Amino acid sequence: MADDKEISAPVVDGSDPTGHIISTTIGGKNGEPKQTISYMAERVVGTGSFGIVFQAKCLESGETVAIKKVLQDRRYKNRELQLMRVMDHPNVVSLKHCFFSTTSRNELFLNLVMEYVPETMYRVLKHYSNANQRMPLIYVKLYMYQIFRGLAYIHTVPGVCHRDLKPQNLLVDPLTHQVKLCDFGSAKVLVKGEANISYICSRFYRAPELIFGATDYTTSIDIWSAGCVLAELLLGQPLFPGENAVDQLVEIIKVLGTPTREEIRCMNPNYTDFRFPQIKAHPWHKVFHKRMPPEAIDLASRLLQYSPSLRCTALEACAHPFFDELREPNARLPNGRPFPPLFNFKQDLSGASPELINRLIPEHVKRQMGLNFLHPAGT
Repeated sequence: MADDKEISAPVVDGSDPTGHIISTTIGGKNGEPKQTISYMAERVVGTGSFGIVFQAKCLESGETVAIKKVLQDRRYKNRELQLMRVMDHPNVVSLKHCFFSTTSRNELFLNLVMEYVPETMYRVLKHYSNANQRMPLIYVKLYMYQIFRGLAYIHTVPGVCHRDLKPQNLLVDPLTHQVKLCDFGSAKVLVKGEANISYICSRFYRAPELIFGATDYTTSIDIWSAGCVLAELLLGQPLFPGENAVDQLVEIIKVLGTPTREEIRCMNPNYTDFRFPQIKAHPWHKVFHKRMPPEAIDLASRLLQYSPSLRCTALEACAHPFFDELREPNARLPNGRPFPPLFNFKQDLSGASPELINRLIPEHVKRQMGLNFLHPAGT
């Protein structure tokens, strides 16, 4: 998988990339011809503590790409690069290749060249809130379904927990409405029994066990974050807008009520003696407006649970009745064009029960595929 992305790391100078041309050589392994690829850096599209992301054009092919440039510690391998090399899914942003560059101060930068997707969920949400509108329900269904499909894949195939799921890290193609998870800078393969840092994930989307300082959490922290994103798409604003960690917990308690001793034990056993203000749960149907479909409320309630093990998995979320409209034979985008691919499952179904697979793949798709996909040769 990674061979076509191997590069002989050339060294390129430059700090602000805009207007610069960056050339790199790929190939040259196993007798392949070497080829030079040049990128014209066009504009910076994101900055953070990690470095910058800029949009660039490949001068040889004319293709637009996104290049994430991160300061590299020479002592360590870059975890994001290692994870991106093994991921391959329609709902995960793909890595094209990578190269190193240095500055005159001898700082080493890693450049990850990725496919370019023009919009983020954050900007799409802003567009609706600026127009004083709610996102149409069909888009909420379409976007959330693809987020869960991407999560089902990363959680089960490479075994990766994203750990920073939020609207800024969800890319949306405004023409096809395909959604892709991006920014694996905080992602990690979680190993049972190995401690992880709890200070992870952006505040509004942080699972309560992280606020409680848990270090043995699971990929269900991403499911909590996805529940927060679902609520935000439905409400048009964040559900738990805490101003700091303690306030974040208060915002959650205002909706879910005070966690029971048992729920606190499930999140972090060291906290069971804490005294919390006793607050009753706010009914979910009152959190959302009166005309909210009951399936939407039901899904939110299954994702936003204190006990991590009670949250549904990403694949179970995909099979939820809230997404049934997407499975109808003649379902289309509002402009009449087809949906992006939603049922081209491959490895995402590894470990799923036949009953779950049956719910995930619509009858009309089964008929098209000739029913034989459930019993591949040799199983």
